[in-house]
Amino acid sequence: MTQPQELVDKVVAELTGWLPAQRWFGGKDRPVDAVRPLRSTVLSHDPLLVHLVVEVEQADRLDPYQLVVSDRLEGFEATGDAELTGLLLDRIARGDTVEGLEFRTEPGVEVPEGLRGRPITSEQSNTSVVFGSQCILKFFRKLTLGENPDLVLQRALHEVGCEHIARPLGSISGELKGERTTFGMLQQFLPDAVDGWAMATTSVRDLMAEGDLHPNEVGGDFAGEASRLGAAVARVHADLERALGAQVADADDIERSVRAMHARLDLVLGSVPELEQYAPALREAFDQARDTPGAIAIQHIHGDLHLGQVLRTVHGWLVIDFEGEPGAPLAERTALRSPLRDVAGMLRSFDYAAHQLLVGQPEDEQLARRALEWSRRNRAAFTEGYAESSAAAVGDPRERGPLLRAFELDKAVYEVAYEHANRPEWLTVPLSSIARITGEGA
Repeated sequence: MTQPQELVDKVVAELTGWLPAQRWFGGKDRPVDAVRPLRSTVLSHDPLLVHLVVEVEQADRLDPYQLVVSDRLEGFEATGDAELTGLLLDRIARGDTVEGLEFRTEPGVEVPEGLRGRPITSEQSNTSVVFGSQCILKFFRKLTLGENPDLVLQRALHEVGCEHIARPLGSISGELKGERTTFGMLQQFLPDAVDGWAMATTSVRDLMAEGDLHPNEVGGDFAGEASRLGAAVARVHADLERALGAQVADADDIERSVRAMHARLDLVLGSVPELEQYAPALREAFDQARDTPGAIAIQHIHGDLHLGQVLRTVHGWLVIDFEGEPGAPLAERTALRSPLRDVAGMLRSFDYAAHQLLVGQPEDEQLARRALEWSRRNRAAFTEGYAESSAAAVGDPRERGPLLRAFELDKAVYEVAYEHANRPEWLTVPLSSIARITGEGA
């Protein structure tokens, strides 16, 4: 029988080569230099199940990652094993504490024991396991020291009765490097839900198949859903303000934001020469954000909002994954920011959905024109829906043109860096958007 330390030693020895092949590993842009165990907790002896946190060294980068491993599996990773993941749910249901690792339900929640888990294979930055039709457990793979914003914000939203989130049911937490850290989050699972990206791209596919028809003439027109989605996002922002408060940005807040946009551009220009021709127009747009009229409200926001972060159920739209940009430091993800950043993120996502079928294909002027029509129609519907339901402090995004434009271009610069590093064939999507937005003006 394998001893726990023997298993840990074996797993750690294999991780240098194994980690870069995992979808959720965030360090694919450089080789893994070393892997060291930070903590290990035996969750079960028979079968042997170990919760393992390792520190991954890559040049000047040190990041903690989480695994659940077993000796009875050929590949040691246990999140795909229905019985082993069921043991984790059982511990949450019982409220166990194992060597400082705390398994807890939320107040007033009862979680059933004995359910078998099945992983969701589409997730990219974390790993989620579904139990029956009741709940879903998310493992935060790249760990953030401190409480994860996903759990913190969704707890706050639930407490004020937000109707556009899935109910938080429980968590796994413990100490890491002296800080209380969130390892996992249990939520209500909605088996009838469809993600927004799938719905939007199906609408685009229907349009492309119809030839000469315009988006409003196709049965799969998405504009009505885009408007309802805008309203749902606005209500989530209003609930976040109600739960956690807001304040008015002062000149220093705005200046820091503008400087951060310029700094991101400087960084990306160093690795993506194709962006250079747009740099003067980008800098001008960033500087114009300082001249946005009226008071600018800042508060807690989603931080990484796009069509893949929303679900459509029979009752309406839900917003999920409040973790923020996975690569951003915790201080940035928990800072108070303008809700218009989330609006800009969704506008970028509509543009991606519209053009994704054209990536890697021969140029087709008609399809490109249809994609642009679809994008403009749904972006307009989303912002209109948002404006109709937004809190007074935020108002109509269209009345904050310079700021919204700067946020969208800043997001597009981020996308340029991501596509250059991970999907070079997609680089044309953010670059063409930057060309179009800077060419069209405010």
